[in-house]
Amino acid sequence: MSDEQKFFFDLNGFLHVRGALSKEEVERMNKAIDEHSGEIKERLDELRNTRAGSALSGDGQTGRRDLAGMLGWPKPHCQPFREVLAHPQLLPYLVELCGPGYRMDHLPLVITSHKGSEGFHLHGGPLTQGGGFNPTLQYRCVNGQFYNSLLGMSVQLVDHGPGDGGFCVIRGSHKSNFPVPDEFLHGGGSEAKEHFYQPETRAGDVIFFSEATVHGAMPWTAEHERRIALYRFSPATVAYGRSYAPQWPQEMLEGLTPAQRAVLEPPYAGRLDRPVLRPGVEEPVIESRAAKKKKFDEEVFGTKYF
Repeated sequence: MSDEQKFFFDLNGFLHVRGALSKEEVERMNKAIDEHSGEIKERLDELRNTRAGSALSGDGQTGRRDLAGMLGWPKPHCQPFREVLAHPQLLPYLVELCGPGYRMDHLPLVITSHKGSEGFHLHGGPLTQGGGFNPTLQYRCVNGQFYNSLLGMSVQLVDHGPGDGGFCVIRGSHKSNFPVPDEFLHGGGSEAKEHFYQPETRAGDVIFFSEATVHGAMPWTAEHERRIALYRFSPATVAYGRSYAPQWPQEMLEGLTPAQRAVLEPPYAGRLDRPVLRPGVEEPVIESRAAKKKKFDEEVFGTKYF
């Protein structure tokens, strides 16, 4: 990351990386989604996530559409979604923002929307709605080192033009000291609009955002279908989701490269033989304690790792 990018992420709580993926990579993702479009589930009725009649509710009928399982799809459909786990254009940002040994925390998700679809009420932030400290969603930057307990990575698969809708963010809210007012969460209040920011993106752009940054989605107003692929990552020792336990779905693990498999490691410290990815290095690097210490611990505990 450049000094400018570090400044803007720390200032705003998100970073817009333009042209991170090629046109060919985006086309492969979209083609795979087309092949699995029959598996898309629409959020309707009690699954809607906006307040009826609010600024984020769209036409009040059309719901957001979700699709998952991409990492376990048969080849070649799974491949473009697996490639972003350790993509050479994205890896430097993931290492910088989550630290060495970054791990995928949530099962990834494709989000699609048709014209009129609701958005998503504001959520995230470093505080609970009651104003308490929320340890699972935190941001810090200490001596130039970033810490995000949960990092979102939104891969843009279509253009998001001015006023089209989609991802929106409250810039700087990752440093909030007061809870978000309830009316504001749903896009209401006299000053709400001037604080909502919808980045204008092109297919192939990627947005990294701290989950400590209050964010959501505006209703989709464009004629073309909205499409993004959403991933969440955490530092090596941190977890929010639990799909990795006792292990990720088996179909996700078959045929991964060593680098991709390293990103799916469960949470544990790097010094315990964790495969770590580094920018410019194709294969994971294994960090380890001294062999004598490992042997002694095995004699004491009866297992390879304490």
